[in-house]
Amino acid sequence: MESGQGIETVSLAGKKIILGVTGGIAAYKAAELCRLLVKAGAEVQVAMTAAAQQFVTPLTFQALSGRPVLASLWDTASGDGMAHIHLSRDADLILVAPASADFLAKLAHGRADDLLTTLCLARTCNLAVAPAMNREMWAAAATQRNLAQLRDDSVQVLGPAAGEQACGETGLGRMLEPADIEVALHGLLGKGVLAGKRVVITAGPTFEAIDPVRGLTNLSSGKMGYAVARAAAEAGAEVCLVSGPTCLAIPAGVRRVDVQSAAEMRDAVLRELPSDVFIAVAAVADYRVDAAASQKIKKSAAGLTLNLVANPDILTEVAALPDAPFCVGFAAETERLAEHAEAKRLKKKLPLLVGNLAQDTLGQDSAELVLFDDQGRHPLSRADKLSQARHLVRHLATLLN
Repeated sequence: MESGQGIETVSLAGKKIILGVTGGIAAYKAAELCRLLVKAGAEVQVAMTAAAQQFVTPLTFQALSGRPVLASLWDTASGDGMAHIHLSRDADLILVAPASADFLAKLAHGRADDLLTTLCLARTCNLAVAPAMNREMWAAAATQRNLAQLRDDSVQVLGPAAGEQACGETGLGRMLEPADIEVALHGLLGKGVLAGKRVVITAGPTFEAIDPVRGLTNLSSGKMGYAVARAAAEAGAEVCLVSGPTCLAIPAGVRRVDVQSAAEMRDAVLRELPSDVFIAVAAVADYRVDAAASQKIKKSAAGLTLNLVANPDILTEVAALPDAPFCVGFAAETERLAEHAEAKRLKKKLPLLVGNLAQDTLGQDSAELVLFDDQGRHPLSRADKLSQARHLVRHLATLLN
């Protein structure tokens, strides 16, 4: 089994999922979600409301799931007419995606006037919903009251995301992308290798102000750190991502704390401790300006001299704590990777360090990595960063346990 695929296979293979589809333009995304879940090895039974069938036909879901779609409470095909009772008894999860504002209201008030609402009310398994609606409907006081009630009732709410909507408006209310929902299910269904662990991860660059409009930074895109955060969430961990400035979307199931400078990142990390694991992926600036100017520095032919002072070494500080978490470092080198990376690992007393050549990795979607631990070197041939992150998570889980 490829390590890059292993976490997904362990999590969803053989899981029985009832996919409920309600009325809304996002119903077309549910078709892709169904395909992804089946591809991951799950057994998917689709149940559609009458409104959902106005957007996507049941035949589409039948073709994708390999099972007839359930659409009527009065279907007698089950023999005793009790399909709404029997279905959830064998299911691992009911997932409603998209979940319209109307459907959320019915759930919150215990309504059961069609097959899907009846399934949810009579269930013995977990229930998750992926809301999708216009931004004003999402922000409405009634919707927010219903969501609060659902969360109190232990219903998992996945999303929504912000962005352009079918109505032409932009804001919060878009259904999460199918791939992001699939990731979120790993934490709900999978017995991941990091289940029950709390993980703090840093990612991206830092920005050290020179004056109000200029600063010192680096070429880190944050892609590797965000991939590690997603892989850790897939593996069942509770993940906090402390991120420098990036344009990347927050991985599903991950809580993000935004920072700019190295000092802000240090303070944020220390606030998030204690944790079981700390993974320092961020490219933290080694130096900052001694005293940033309060006003824009005017250009001068005489040039400009900056006095730089050292920034805190976040990883060293965390690793030296009396109750230090399992610490993982990253070393981006430009030459003599093995020598410099292993020296860094030993100096900081880290159980695991990930090394790479910066010129082959920064800003790219793929990476070639080497894992360094007490047992030696473990090279990972070039692959996309998410696959590499999954390799890393599996390896650190082995060491952690």
